[in-house]
Amino acid sequence: MPLPQDISPVNDELMDTLARTGEMPWIETHPGTGFMKVLWIGAETGRWAVLLKWLKGHVAAPHKHLAGAHAYVLSGRLQVRDGVLEAGDYVYEPNGMVHDATTALEDTVYLFIADGPVLYFGEDAFTGYFGWEQLQRLRDKFAAKKAAE
Repeated sequence: MPLPQDISPVNDELMDTLARTGEMPWIETHPGTGFMKVLWIGAETGRWAVLLKWLKGHVAAPHKHLAGAHAYVLSGRLQVRDGVLEAGDYVYEPNGMVHDATTALEDTVYLFIADGPVLYFGEDAFTGYFGWEQLQRLRDKFAAKKAAE
């Protein structure tokens, strides 16, 4: 029996996303200390999801979340503001959250899901902006490099 209403997607780009992380290569984002796997980019919303691997001593610069973000630590430990996140810890950082540098106290892998971009800053200037577009460019550049090898 047919449905009484057509519920097929109007946008033919809609699809489920499956990221087989075990098969994905790590993209080096900070020489020798920072790596990521791009799990999902939602250009229509600005949301994105990545798996991050930071080696002990890696430091992420002070930054402000320009949208909410979720983090779940799979292994390792991170110094975040005045606390330490350990394996199994989940944290939600709301839109507008500002904090100093985040440091990997040991080799750490964590899931990071952002509802929008992150703005990095130094003592007297902005030092970087990272959102879905930068993530897409990073992924495309890495794919092109791999294809050329």
